[in-house]
Amino acid sequence: MKIVWLGCLILALTSTQVNAQQSADTANTNKAKEVVRDLERIVAPSGIQESYKTSIGGIDQWLNVRGQDQANPIVLFVHGGPASPLTPAIWQFQRPLEEYFTMVNWDQRGAGKTYGEADPKDIGDSIHIARYVDDAIEVAEYIKKRYHKKKIILMAHSWGTVVAMSAALKRPDLFYAYVGIGQVISTRENERISFEYALEQAKAHDNAAALKELESIAPYPGDQPITRERIIIARKWPQYYGGLSAFRNTSTYYFDAPLLSPEYDEADVRAIDEGSLFTLGKILPEFVGVDFSNIHTFPIPVVMFMGRHDYTTPTAPTAAWLSKLHAPYRQGVWFEHSAHMIPWEEPGKTLVSLLKYVRPLAEKAN
Repeated sequence: MKIVWLGCLILALTSTQVNAQQSADTANTNKAKEVVRDLERIVAPSGIQESYKTSIGGIDQWLNVRGQDQANPIVLFVHGGPASPLTPAIWQFQRPLEEYFTMVNWDQRGAGKTYGEADPKDIGDSIHIARYVDDAIEVAEYIKKRYHKKKIILMAHSWGTVVAMSAALKRPDLFYAYVGIGQVISTRENERISFEYALEQAKAHDNAAALKELESIAPYPGDQPITRERIIIARKWPQYYGGLSAFRNTSTYYFDAPLLSPEYDEADVRAIDEGSLFTLGKILPEFVGVDFSNIHTFPIPVVMFMGRHDYTTPTAPTAAWLSKLHAPYRQGVWFEHSAHMIPWEEPGKTLVSLLKYVRPLAEKAN
């Protein structure tokens, strides 16, 4: 009895100490969030700062709208993932962009704050690329009308490029231009190049653990299905060797960004992982079949931001595709110090490139 009692007492004391530490950590985190919130406030009289939900595709979906001057062109930024919302990370890189553009970030179906707006059981059957494309078009139509714009600029990152490029092809009348960051052209080709890079790096660094895991799924993707288990291994090692963030084997700055986001509370942060688990298994069979390589003409101007070290969505297929594309305007921009996370890795060049290559397209059209 004494042993049991002492054991329970130790557990109780440990729990009390942990809870006290967690309370202190929460208080410190909240203070940090308030600093970010104050810095992020749009105070210019001509500016706009809104976060709200509206009905898109039959469910409520969240939009975040920020900019210093409402007269600026609007950029609809379609996030990656699937189900990796940008909204909780925009405080890290977006503020300078807001001086020249009104930035609209949209938490997609099953992602971020939108995840909590519908019972997953009710929308499970709607998790298809075509539905996301129609959602993106509906969002574009909504913000165009709400903010009294003739057209908007469409920009996307990673998975979002699958949705946004399809939306631009389907409804080019809505957009001044399309900007792809970490563009997906062919999922299977991307996976092959990414895997070969990882294998090359693992051999060069004599990494036995990496080689063992990579060889367990070789040849990859080969003629086998790209399952969740295979893709996790295939993505792990290219990212370890800087294929996600250049010259890094971790990206804590991105994955922990929501903890300091003024836009996300604890429930919203939890929803990111929940939405990702919910979405990925449903969309993966369609995602692995994505192939834009047979698209040879594009109805609107195209600008591609390409990270020289990107082995998450390798840039070689994008560069090759762009070089042969027929479009009203086409421009590739290489980011020599970036991998997949261009807006975070080279935020200055991101802004300069948007001002040099993209904003004039909207100004000229007006």
